[in-house]
Amino acid sequence: MAEGGDAATVAHEAGNAVQETPKAEPEKAAAAAEPAAPAEPAEPTVRTIVLTGHGGYDKLSVQQKPQPKAGKGEVLVRVKAAGLNFSELMVRQGLHDRMAKPPVVLGMEAAGVVEELGEDVSGLEVGQNVICLAQTGMWREVVAVPATNVFLMPEEMSYEEGAAIPLSYLTAYFMLFDFGNLRPGKSLLVHIAAGGVGWAATQLAKTVDNVTVFGTASASKHDAIKENGVDHPIDYRTRDYSEEIKNISPKGVDVVLDPLGGADTSKGLQLLRPMGKIITYGSANMVKGENRNLMKMAKTLWQSTSVSPVSLVKTNKAIAGFQLAHLTGEIDLVRSAFQDILNMYKDGKIKPRIDSVWAFEQVAEAMQQMNERRNIGKVILSPEKEPTKPAEGDAVPTSPIKKKKPSLFRRLSKRASRSKDEGEKKDEVKNAKKESPIKQEEPEKADDNKATNGHIQQTPEDEKIDGEAAKTVDGKVGEAEKAAEDSAKKIEDNVGEAKEKVEDAKKQAEEKVEEAVKQEEAPTEPAAQEEKKEEAPAVEEPEKTQVTIENPAETDDAKAAAADIVPADDKPVENEEKGAGDASQEAE
Repeated sequence: MAEGGDAATVAHEAGNAVQETPKAEPEKAAAAAEPAAPAEPAEPTVRTIVLTGHGGYDKLSVQQKPQPKAGKGEVLVRVKAAGLNFSELMVRQGLHDRMAKPPVVLGMEAAGVVEELGEDVSGLEVGQNVICLAQTGMWREVVAVPATNVFLMPEEMSYEEGAAIPLSYLTAYFMLFDFGNLRPGKSLLVHIAAGGVGWAATQLAKTVDNVTVFGTASASKHDAIKENGVDHPIDYRTRDYSEEIKNISPKGVDVVLDPLGGADTSKGLQLLRPMGKIITYGSANMVKGENRNLMKMAKTLWQSTSVSPVSLVKTNKAIAGFQLAHLTGEIDLVRSAFQDILNMYKDGKIKPRIDSVWAFEQVAEAMQQMNERRNIGKVILSPEKEPTKPAEGDAVPTSPIKKKKPSLFRRLSKRASRSKDEGEKKDEVKNAKKESPIKQEEPEKADDNKATNGHIQQTPEDEKIDGEAAKTVDGKVGEAEKAAEDSAKKIEDNVGEAKEKVEDAKKQAEEKVEEAVKQEEAPTEPAAQEEKKEEAPAVEEPEKTQVTIENPAETDDAKAAAADIVPADDKPVENEEKGAGDASQEAE
């Protein structure tokens, strides 16, 4: 029966399915007959260098991002070359205060071709070669830039040169001619003279007559910076540049451009002649290696100069600071200076030097080139350049994972336990030799061979002893940590009690102060009488108690009466002194 019931149920369901099939087929056919909606065109993307976080070279990656659009007052530019600056190295390590938090697109300067003009843009045309300047975002194939930050590129200028000029030459220009007030016959110290800003500063300084330039760089770069205009190159790695300058110019220099910070700022201030100026524009001493070095940062900050205005007045010196990123609201000033720079380029007075050009995918190698101070001139990134394989012997940037070393306490403890065990073993061997009549030269020799480079080879017994020693040390460390925690807890409790006592004392003191104030405000009885007396209406003199003797011939009684009504305060002082003397005698 059960099987028959199941069969009937199946047959019933099959019949329903057959009845429903004709209804479903027309619906599917109608859906297939409708024309498919046209697919929306995919949003165009561009290759972009993105900083994904603060840290090493591995925090930079090339990603596909939506292509920006030209908004009102903006220009869409296809990038042909973009500049790399030391500030981007500091941003990657998290040492720059003007950049948004990752993920972020870096790049502050670029050169390329105008592709589109936004609304209300005039003076530019599609297809023109231009130079762009921005706070960030230039490291991508296509950028949207405010028209006020776009400059026409001279015909004879290459894209690489256009990307190399903005930041380096504007920074050097403002420091030399605005802050430095460089004039004929003056002297100048340029740190990192082979870098982008150092190269630009040397060329701009030489546009002024009879200016002496001291430049620091490694010895391998001296020929290049001398050709660029440095009169006295100094190898900062092997010599003290301060002493070298004093040997040549005992009074020092008139202007110092300081991108280093820390102790070098103090040295630069001491190198200034009277009426001299030092302009700081960076903290390169903070950057050491691929990742942020906290010890290096702390050392640089600790050695930073703290100068009072009084000391500057006494020495007739000046300190200034400059960073182009903080001139965002002074676009007219920036445009005027940059037009000056472009005119100098057209006249052949300045020409940027391109150190190397790297593909977007090799941004890590480009940063390493600058971080290790191997560049002479400007390092450029190009979205159109194909990545090249590193030559044999070239270092490839990596971010190795370092194994955590055991603590110094553990290492010293283990070493001490081993030394103790070694001493005990040697004593046992010596005692055994003394007691045994047989010469044991071979065992002694074997024992000596057991030592290799000052280290005793480990045996199972040694490992067991080391393990026990390590456990002992761990136990003592645990006890010390527990004791430290208990002490910290006691200190916190004592601090809490002390705070409560201080609060109570403070309240009591406040109450006493309030009482004292009230007492001072409340007049005493004599004072109240005086106030009442002052507030009372003036009384004529005749009304006061007086003795008037109309008879010119005064009697003795009248004189006595007059003497009795004289106030005590009006009595002669002699009587008071006499009374005081009598009282003192009685006291003695």
